[in-house]
Amino acid sequence: MKRKGLLVLGLVALAAVLAAAEAWREHRSRLARAAAARPGPARVVQRTPLGLDFYTHRPIGNAADGLPWISDILIVDLDGDGLKDVLVCDGRLNKVTWIRQVRLGVFEEQDIGGPVAGPAHLEVADLRGTGHLDVLVASMGIIFPDNDKIGSVVVLENDGKNHFTNRVLLEKVARVTSVHAARMTKSGRMDLAVGQFGYNEGEVRWMENLGYPNFRSHQLLDLPGTINAPIVDLNGDGHLDIVALVSQDSEEVHAFMNDGDGNFRDHILHGSTNKDYGSSGICIADVDQDGRPDIVYTNGDGFDYATPGSRPWHGVQWLRNLGGGKFVFRRVGDFPGAFSPAVADLRGSGFQDIVATSCFNDWHDKNAVCLMAFENDGTSHFTPRVLSRDLTHLVVVKAADMFNDGRVELVTAAFMFYPPYDRVSRVTLWEHRE
Repeated sequence: MKRKGLLVLGLVALAAVLAAAEAWREHRSRLARAAAARPGPARVVQRTPLGLDFYTHRPIGNAADGLPWISDILIVDLDGDGLKDVLVCDGRLNKVTWIRQVRLGVFEEQDIGGPVAGPAHLEVADLRGTGHLDVLVASMGIIFPDNDKIGSVVVLENDGKNHFTNRVLLEKVARVTSVHAARMTKSGRMDLAVGQFGYNEGEVRWMENLGYPNFRSHQLLDLPGTINAPIVDLNGDGHLDIVALVSQDSEEVHAFMNDGDGNFRDHILHGSTNKDYGSSGICIADVDQDGRPDIVYTNGDGFDYATPGSRPWHGVQWLRNLGGGKFVFRRVGDFPGAFSPAVADLRGSGFQDIVATSCFNDWHDKNAVCLMAFENDGTSHFTPRVLSRDLTHLVVVKAADMFNDGRVELVTAAFMFYPPYDRVSRVTLWEHRE
């Protein structure tokens, strides 16, 4: 009886421990959700100057299987647990994956949804009003330029239990390079802005939500080369507009101004006469913090040359929003192979810096820069700061406070399709050294 009694007591104690552990996990989850809901912590001022010693880096998610073709990443708290995750477009494996932050600083990767041919761009939105984030994917069909009608818009519908199901909203069109979602009319439904880049064919369209999953397409621009078409209220009239960066032979930034009823007027905000300018990436941010959204874009595409690589005119631009539909062009700085601008206060200085990757560079040169920051002194003067020469072929960078501590981390991804391949990376987290 004594042994049986001890066994019973042991089982009771074990059950209590397991219950306490589960309660603790739930408590931590509630704390994380609460922390995410509260205003963020005060920005931590970094004493280390921007430069080679500012960040350390480590791979997250799955190891590279061959040469990675990561075409886009997105930082988002997909499961609502208060911890930021990373969504990944894998263009070689034709799938979307989720690098989930399962515990603070600990990441695990899993596939979500079914295969997507040539995924190029990611966006999340609650398209169906379920309270769960669906994942929108721009599908090119194949990664490299092609005039066949092989593009599509795919949504990975979220059941709220970390299970995603593919649904095609648009198909058999010129390769789709970007898709964004927002309420652009008075219907209150989530509409879509879609950019397409076949090769000699392409367009910008907006897709009017008639009641999910039914959409009606409206063409806004009949030109090849659209790289991205984000949605933003440019002039503060309460109506969401569409900005499109168009490369190929145009090399222009277009603004499609919305009257609120789904009628858009096209304005060219800036363009280059250099047909080889190589427009490569765009982001919307209030760089000078005057309350108006600015446009930052890169030109660094070097794919069309016999030997892919950088050109002397590659770099970073800022279209400063003066209000009233007026913008002024500013060259921020030169950067060979510049791609994927992101805007963030990297040092906690109170000023918005600009960071960009290099995808096309002379990677035989060990001094070639893969990650560059342009530090803002608060007077709209930017100083280039080399952050790393360690990696190569970085096609995208995103910035976020990954650990809810008031500091900005970076996440990059590589698209490796021309040699050398001696510094292979896939998805990389850049953390503060101090």
